[in-house]
Amino acid sequence: MPEQRCSYEVLSPWAETDPIAFRGTTLRTESLEGKTVGLLGNSKRTSGPTLDVVEDRLKQRFPSVKFSRFMNVIPNETVTETPRKDEFETWLKEVDTVIGSYGD
Repeated sequence: MPEQRCSYEVLSPWAETDPIAFRGTTLRTESLEGKTVGLLGNSKRTSGPTLDVVEDRLKQRFPSVKFSRFMNVIPNETVTETPRKDEFETWLKEVDTVIGSYGD
């Protein structure tokens, strides 16, 4: 039986890159003074306590900051894929920035 030969094209990981500069998805908030910070947590048990610490530390640094929480309690689901999607989108409009905690 004759020997079969194959050939493969090998590509370099150092290929040319897109010349468009990277940018964030949203602008960062300059200061939290007087702002409302949304604290977003998932269904994991340490998510809430982690947000408690974040809230406490931010209150110390920015005394005028306010907080609003949204906890997604449905395991393994993105909140936008649940019946709470409309509630979540309304909540987002009421906050200036969001900090998320996805704790295990």
